[in-house]
Amino acid sequence: MTLVGGAAAAWPLAARAQQSTMPVVGFLGFALDTRRHWIATFRRGLGAEGFVEGQNATIEYRSADGGVTLPELAAELVRRQVAVIFASGPPAALAAKRSTQSIPIVFVSGGDPVQMGLVSSFHQPDGNVTGFYFLLTGLVAKRLALLHELLPGGKRVAVLVNPTNMATAEPTKRDTAVASRALGLDIQVFNASTSGEIDAAFAAFSSWRPEALFVGPDPLFNTARARLVALAASHALPVSYFQRDHVEAGGLMSYGPDFADVFHQAGVYVGRVLKGAKPVDLPVQQPTKFELVINLKTAKALGLDVPPMLLARAEEVIE
Repeated sequence: MTLVGGAAAAWPLAARAQQSTMPVVGFLGFALDTRRHWIATFRRGLGAEGFVEGQNATIEYRSADGGVTLPELAAELVRRQVAVIFASGPPAALAAKRSTQSIPIVFVSGGDPVQMGLVSSFHQPDGNVTGFYFLLTGLVAKRLALLHELLPGGKRVAVLVNPTNMATAEPTKRDTAVASRALGLDIQVFNASTSGEIDAAFAAFSSWRPEALFVGPDPLFNTARARLVALAASHALPVSYFQRDHVEAGGLMSYGPDFADVFHQAGVYVGRVLKGAKPVDLPVQQPTKFELVINLKTAKALGLDVPPMLLARAEEVIE
């Protein structure tokens, strides 16, 4: 939160003095405009520890849009001497860690933080980094099984990954390959690292003719969820997504953690750090809430009859 120009000049000196003593939280991520609902729950978690944005804490938002890179933004927050950096997503977490070894970092990540090198241990993270592992890559087999349950006669499943995000792309490719053999499915991996490449991937589907699509977890696929849902509808393709936002936008089904709850808990962690807790004393946590969401309206448009047992297990059915 920054005031510029005449407004800053008119701001009372006492208020400026109060602002200067406020702890500053750096919020680093990608396409933050699409994550406002999660940011709101993050603020509530911060508030649960007694820190309210604009009252006794300041949040500096940095979003890697418009050509500015995450490493550049992370370095900017370090120069700003923020009290703690919250990093949303694996690329942001890695950029933050490479920028500072002293400022505490709290992350949320869909990729395994130990395999990524963010921390050496879940129970007692070393250095200045801790956070929350969404377990998205650990849910691949479960998601594929749910998709197979919805389409028991389907055999060909396309898998969409972002090859530039190795933290999630490689586990997704590995685990879908293993799970598909157990389920008797034929899979083929398609790559997309830009919005244009998403369009190209759907165009490539036509030659292979998959009966369903499995979208791997990736920030790009969250940001482009409206485009993914529209393309899936135009190709009449059943799709499994990794978070409920896609289903709320008209996608068929999703299975994954309760993202809002994880962001809330991350806000709590940041608040604890502001109170003096060290990352080494805050274990990396994994979500305990998972939700299956099915859009029945989309299923009907695709001519699909959702098995009653699958509907009964869904945390939410959108009609």
